[in-house]
Amino acid sequence: MSDIPVSRFVSIRNAFFSGAILLAPLFVTILAFSKIIDLVGGTFGPVFFFFLPATLRDRPSLTIVWDILATLIVMVLITALGYVSKYVFGKFFLSIAERVLLHIPGVSGVYMTVKQIVDTFGSQKRSTFNKAVLVEFPRKGSWTVGFLTNRAQGETQARTTPDSWTVFVPTTPNPTSGFLIFVPRSEIVELDMTAGEAMKLIISGGAISPPWRQDEIKMDPRRF
Repeated sequence: MSDIPVSRFVSIRNAFFSGAILLAPLFVTILAFSKIIDLVGGTFGPVFFFFLPATLRDRPSLTIVWDILATLIVMVLITALGYVSKYVFGKFFLSIAERVLLHIPGVSGVYMTVKQIVDTFGSQKRSTFNKAVLVEFPRKGSWTVGFLTNRAQGETQARTTPDSWTVFVPTTPNPTSGFLIFVPRSEIVELDMTAGEAMKLIISGGAISPPWRQDEIKMDPRRF
């Protein structure tokens, strides 16, 4: 009989933690958005709505409304800046700002690091990492996830294995660094997961594994 209260306590405790885990992402999302609205709206609200009467602008019940509207305006302006940056004047001013940042000690290193990450995994080069594969690396019998980047044959293939392809193996949890290896096509295993799912797998250290239904596979996994 003494085990019954303990079992109930454990059950209630487990239920509580299960509920907390389910609500944690929602709570963090709401908290993050509220902080953004409070910061952006609270900063730019007085600038955008200076023409409103003080009795209306400073009414406590409408503060959240003005903050949300100010945040939306800032988002629209940022989006407009993105469109403008595609044209000559936008690129001209951005190039000037980039040159200024590159001459500021400390800031230049951070800027170049972020720029490298964006350029590597941005939309312009997204097609470079469009196929996730498995290769034996760094030794036989040890498999790792990589991205097939090139099937073209060049000097490296001519001097090693003529049928080798180029594979980029990113590191975990920072996928911006990695290893460029040349693997015989017969030793490359094609994966059914998308490049985005493979990137999540790499960044999470294997904690996030994409679902895979083996009965839907119509071909042998070694398709090359």
